[in-house]
Amino acid sequence: MALSLSLARLSLPRSAPLAAAPAPAAGAKNHPASSSLAFPVKSFFGAPLAATAVSIASPLARKPATSGSTSLEVVAAGKKGYKMKTHKASAKRFRVTGRGKIVRRCAGKQHLLGKKNTKRRKRLSKMVQVNKSDYDNVTGALPYLKVNRKAD
Repeated sequence: MALSLSLARLSLPRSAPLAAAPAPAAGAKNHPASSSLAFPVKSFFGAPLAATAVSIASPLARKPATSGSTSLEVVAAGKKGYKMKTHKASAKRFRVTGRGKIVRRCAGKQHLLGKKNTKRRKRLSKMVQVNKSDYDNVTGALPYLKVNRKAD
């Protein structure tokens, strides 16, 4: 807060003291920028802002209350549901085929390969389908995965 106030003071000319903003016209609505600031309304970089004589109607403005209604209406404008997060370690281990199957790598192909014969190493190199009983675990960790549960 102190930083923003000092930056606002820096944008003023040295000779001009801090003065109250001029009073608005009789028919104009009070604008918060014109009534609460003790220095001329300028942007962060010192350029004057656009004229604020016209009040812009907010889409969230309150409607006049009717005399017969006593219920309160709460409108959440622009609020969306919770965005689920992808488990990034799982995202690196599983992928989906074109038909919607979840596949993974086989275990046992990282180290100690000298004692494993060529046929076994070749078999471990292939991608295998995740068991259907584990689909709920994988889709829980990866909520945006496009899975076809009916794929063979």
